[in-house]
Amino acid sequence: MSPEVRYSSSNRLYLGDMTRALIVVDVQNDFCEGGSLAVSGGANVAFQIGELLHKWHEAEPDERHYQYVVATRDHHIDPGDHFSDEPDFVNSWPRHCVAGTDGVSFHPNLDPQPFDAIFDKGEYAAAYSGFEGKSHEGGLGLAEWLRERGVTDVDVCGIATDYCVRATALDARVEGFGTTVITGLTAGVAPGSTEQALSDLRAAGVTLT
Repeated sequence: MSPEVRYSSSNRLYLGDMTRALIVVDVQNDFCEGGSLAVSGGANVAFQIGELLHKWHEAEPDERHYQYVVATRDHHIDPGDHFSDEPDFVNSWPRHCVAGTDGVSFHPNLDPQPFDAIFDKGEYAAAYSGFEGKSHEGGLGLAEWLRERGVTDVDVCGIATDYCVRATALDARVEGFGTTVITGLTAGVAPGSTEQALSDLRAAGVTLT
């Protein structure tokens, strides 16, 4: 039997239980080379994701692997002890992605930016997972936004593998989404914590590809 063909409120075609979204995590200036909390390889990850988004954007709607593409951003106003002048780089960090600064913007290598929604997180507290964010339009959380559009599976990419990518992917599993992390489109803060993050993701049932 063929899968049921349905249409979302934005008239995007998707097939029954095969609705997939791409979540692009925190590909921002401050997390790439030259930023206040740069991750080695961040700018290249931005470029590679941009290449993927270009191909997705140019494809015919019924040929797209993803029915939706969304992004998350750190968007700090006063996140308390998440910022520190003497950070431990585990629970506290130098100032980064401060609202109203260039550091909060998406890296220019991330081009195009055909996002269906952007979810900002961490305004007044530390927030690693994109599922802690709210959309610009309507203030929906990421899980609710995805469910409203019939999404069942998500692919996750971005920065950093061992922090916000890890947290976002783990929460996606908790929320019941089939979850894949595209490891070639991520960059980690440190080798040890990145390897531990990948182990945690495998243990939680996240697919790594």
